[in-house]
Amino acid sequence: MTARIAPGGRREIGAVAWLGSRIAGWVTGTEPPAFITTLGRGRRQFWGWLAFAGSLMPFGTLTRRESESVILRVAAVTGCAYESAHHRHLGERAGLSAAQVDDANDTGDLSPALWSERELTVLAAADELARTGDLTDATWQRVRGQLSEREAIELVQLTNHYVMLAATLRVLRVEPDAPRRTA
Repeated sequence: MTARIAPGGRREIGAVAWLGSRIAGWVTGTEPPAFITTLGRGRRQFWGWLAFAGSLMPFGTLTRRESESVILRVAAVTGCAYESAHHRHLGERAGLSAAQVDDANDTGDLSPALWSERELTVLAAADELARTGDLTDATWQRVRGQLSEREAIELVQLTNHYVMLAATLRVLRVEPDAPRRTA
């Protein structure tokens, strides 16, 4: 797979995004994340998108564990290798076990023994929303039985945001980040 838009360097994405990509790579143990160095070429759109994305994760009302499990489920359902690779490590850092990461990042039935009722509800809703673009009334009632109004809105936005990002990364053929080279 060849990237349709090559990742940009400092000149193409600007000094702040370039430095941020270096820091993000250091945190994730990878080369600078290609989602930053590719989407950063959009400059103005990149910063607007990043502010919105950050308001959902990591600065949203859902727990980091919940957010990462949703992202992993969306990655599986949408077939986005980049999101899957990028968020496996982040999911474990957020407190998901390796078994939970594997379970969330699969398109099959969830293993109920691995999750709380709230987490199962969040994951089932993310799965249904990513697959169909909607939630049945029964699923919505289940969501509202576990999440506050604000959390329910955020779950819908987080899921749909990562569906959009998955499509963008697939269309642009952004490949998973390589592990950081050690000197």
